[in-house]
Amino acid sequence: MGLVRRGFTREFKIAAIKELEAGKTVGVVARQMEVSRTVLYRWYREYKKHPTKAFSGPGKAIAVSHEAELERKVGQLTMEIDFLKKVLERLKEDQANNGGERYTRRSAKKVKR
Repeated sequence: MGLVRRGFTREFKIAAIKELEAGKTVGVVARQMEVSRTVLYRWYREYKKHPTKAFSGPGKAIAVSHEAELERKVGQLTMEIDFLKKVLERLKEDQANNGGERYTRRSAKKVKR
């Protein structure tokens, strides 16, 4: 199972560029059309360089193997588990140091359980 890239039609790209030329900011157009700002900048440069030839091909498709996707997911889950272990450790230390009493850091008032 590979990574699927979204494809955009020439008309969609030109519509995005027309929005930029109408005075809208790149951030607004990016959110509105659900594309990244970097992509908009690239489309704009390409269109300005060759208006008639811009966006003629299907673009480059990048596929990621199923194994690579699973490895990425395992790495992400490992990081999350490590983070949660550290949080749990810290909570246990705080509880041991406070003798079972809890307090908020902001007010430093002790709260009985």
